[in-house]
Amino acid sequence: MRTTTWAILVVGVPIIWGLEVLADYDSDLLQLKNLGVASVNILRAVGISSYDDLKQVGAVEVYRRIKNRGINVSKVMLYAMEGALLDIHWKNLDPEIKARLVREAEQTTEEA
Repeated sequence: MRTTTWAILVVGVPIIWGLEVLADYDSDLLQLKNLGVASVNILRAVGISSYDDLKQVGAVEVYRRIKNRGINVSKVMLYAMEGALLDIHWKNLDPEIKARLVREAEQTTEEA
């Protein structure tokens, strides 16, 4: 049985139920476009604690890990991570890149 994890912000303190993770406010991940405290908490929950980790693993594999963990995120998280790696706001990603990311994420999920 999978449990769903939700991220919320209460009085300026990020909390993710089911995860004992709080973002390190000095994290280089927080310096990237598209990633805020809640996103960084989710990344840390799946073993990504730095830009280098995200780059090495890749946005698609990290997205797959997040989904496999039962954390409720949309495709925007996938776009946000790719945009962070490319230093581009996720809304400005080329539609072809977005389509490729979704295809790869779905293939990876089906094969996993």
